[in-house]
Amino acid sequence: MHMTALERTQRALQTIADAGAEGPRIFTRLYKDAALAAAHAADARAAAGISLGPLDGRIVSIKDLFDVAGEPTTAGSKVLRDAAPAQQDAVIVQRLRAAGAIIIGKTNMTEFAFSGIGINPHYGTPGNAHDAARIPGGSSSGAGVAVARGMCEIAIGSDTGGSIRIPSALNGVTGFKPTQARISRAGAFPLSFSLDTVGPLATSIEDCAKTDAVLAQQNWQPLTERSVQGLRIGVPRGLLFSKTEPEVLDTFEEFLIHIRSAQALVQDVELESLLSAPFRVQEKGTLTAAEAAHIHQQLLTGKQTDALDPMVLTRIRGGESISAAHYVGVQQARAQLQSQLDAALAGWDVLALPTVPMVAPIMDSLRDPEYFHAANMLVLRNPSVFNFYDLPAASLPLPRPAQALPVGLMLVGQRGADRQFLAVCAAIEKHLHTLHRHH
Repeated sequence: MHMTALERTQRALQTIADAGAEGPRIFTRLYKDAALAAAHAADARAAAGISLGPLDGRIVSIKDLFDVAGEPTTAGSKVLRDAAPAQQDAVIVQRLRAAGAIIIGKTNMTEFAFSGIGINPHYGTPGNAHDAARIPGGSSSGAGVAVARGMCEIAIGSDTGGSIRIPSALNGVTGFKPTQARISRAGAFPLSFSLDTVGPLATSIEDCAKTDAVLAQQNWQPLTERSVQGLRIGVPRGLLFSKTEPEVLDTFEEFLIHIRSAQALVQDVELESLLSAPFRVQEKGTLTAAEAAHIHQQLLTGKQTDALDPMVLTRIRGGESISAAHYVGVQQARAQLQSQLDAALAGWDVLALPTVPMVAPIMDSLRDPEYFHAANMLVLRNPSVFNFYDLPAASLPLPRPAQALPVGLMLVGQRGADRQFLAVCAAIEKHLHTLHRHH
């Protein structure tokens, strides 16, 4: 039964309403009337045989750090509630509207996008879609939960150290982080100029690819059909597999067994010195912390620091003491390391590893700042490596027993080859669907 855009929008709005107090923790703003009007328009176009592109009539949410004309962009912070309203829509919001997407609302996030856990003391923390007592993952926390709960079909997030892939993994949805230059960040509240990327969370690679085409302003072409057979998949064991919970590791190993039996060429790949380099070169301070300290300079000298999430404030303050010499050194090392890893990956279609080494922990277990910071470092560890190297990466849900918590599979492609990478992801996803049926 094919539902109209209006019916699907009404259903999504009803799902949000039915969530009760959880609704405002997932969405900081709803555009109910505008969404219904956009849905009417999409149905009228469809009836007339007109399509504005692959997202025409699709229900999309946007993270609370994208500008929408006429309202303040709060970026998950209460200190920005009274900020001057945005003069115009962010570039990606303009592109979504022009493509006929139905923008249903703004999703909640970690304050200033600076944590992978997804806790927000100002607007409330969205509970994980599979168990509301657990973390949603961040920083695109509302985005992952909204897609998983059917409150939108596609969510636009940002990813600086894993902020699209972590919530995707922990909520059991699909997320894609592109090569940075692919999608405009104009009108997106920044965390790190060097590392920020913009991309989709959805329920399939195809929807991620369609969204990517709209956001990158490319004509939509269906992805090239690839077969799993003969795919060269590298498994970078070592640091990124350490401290991994047994159920995550077992689920990942099961995937490898099945993809091998479908005749993919799976091999361990020795990349230890390159994949541990981002941590090594940033021991005296990270690019993100240094750039965040610059971005929030005024805030740090003002009286409003008391109003910030203390976990976020600590991380921004850490950037204030980073020396210029160290910062420049990291940037130089990064450029050199990027070309080295690019060369090392030339023989592989994708790398495969767990997106995060754990299933979503219970929120209350992270009340102690020490536990919080340890968990945060751990969820960011694997995804952040590929922001440092600016490689396209995706998280796909692995097959799990019915009541089990989600586990994400991270796939990593070659820099700038985003469409080829998405085609490989689609082939692997198709293979995963055959496995989902066995569970």
